[in-house]
Amino acid sequence: PYEDIHDPKVSEMLDFEGELTFVIGKKCRHVPKEKAHEVIAGYTIANDLSVRDWQLRVPTFTIGKSFDTHCPFGPAIVTPDEITDPHNLDLFTEVNGEQRQSSNTKHLIFNCFDLVEHLSTAFTLEPGDLVLTGTPGGVGVVEGKFLKKGDVIKISIAELGYIENKVIDEPDSTVVL
Repeated sequence: PYEDIHDPKVSEMLDFEGELTFVIGKKCRHVPKEKAHEVIAGYTIANDLSVRDWQLRVPTFTIGKSFDTHCPFGPAIVTPDEITDPHNLDLFTEVNGEQRQSSNTKHLIFNCFDLVEHLSTAFTLEPGDLVLTGTPGGVGVVEGKFLKKGDVIKISIAELGYIENKVIDEPDSTVVL
């Protein structure tokens, strides 16, 4: 939850996304939303970093969300009985102390239970799977404010704590053949 994140050498458009995340606790398939709470082990916070120029150049977002060190999460997995309501938690993201996102999980397009129902219709969910729920407005791409070396991103969600990560240069790579 507090590790440095790499600014990819191949991009000028590194962006943050503060997101409520839940962890699957039971192997499941075809779960109706009314029973979804039974398969969620807990809730945490994730920074679903996006390399926007890579997202825009290919027909899928996958590679733009798959760079090394991207998607830190934590600081803990909070069990459902330890929080009031996962669908009514304040979420804030700051970059270098400047507030960039301010919202509440009640504004999610799909709530956690809807996501369990939808995803488990398509494939089996396994214990330990992380499901990120989407980000509120305020991400850098909207205003052209992308992350750079030295920036510190802090994402906090009420009752879950916070994660904080510093952007550093991507280290030189070694190719092993």
